[in-house]
Amino acid sequence: MAAAPGETSGAPVRQRSTWQRAAVVAALDDVDGFRSAQQRHDVLKRRGDSVGLTTVYRALQHLAEAGGVDVLRTGDGEAVCRRCSSGDHHRHLVCRSCGRALEVDGPAVEKWAAAIAATHGFVGFAHAVEVFGTCAGCAAAPV
Repeated sequence: MAAAPGETSGAPVRQRSTWQRAAVVAALDDVDGFRSAQQRHDVLKRRGDSVGLTTVYRALQHLAEAGGVDVLRTGDGEAVCRRCSSGDHHRHLVCRSCGRALEVDGPAVEKWAAAIAATHGFVGFAHAVEVFGTCAGCAAAPV
């Protein structure tokens, strides 16, 4: 069955490699941790790379779809990303104060999500779980 207008067939879309995309990947490698597309763009500008903000967003979106970056939504709803350290499906435990993120295993979450989907007759489901709190270092820091 052909994809509807505006949809893809589900097959991976091959993106041509450009120096701009390579610069975005280098910025991911150079600056660790979760950062917004705007913050990544600022890094590129400081380095003297003239890559447009729209190009940064597109490159990050492509990398996210290919599993090359982790993307999560902060407490205020902003999407931030970092270089993916694992190609496997995983969740994050994120500190609200310093932004430190740990990849965590969650077999109970996987079972729960599968059970909820099955109970409601859903197939081909996906889920995203991010747990926010305050890390021990930030909790122990004097105010």
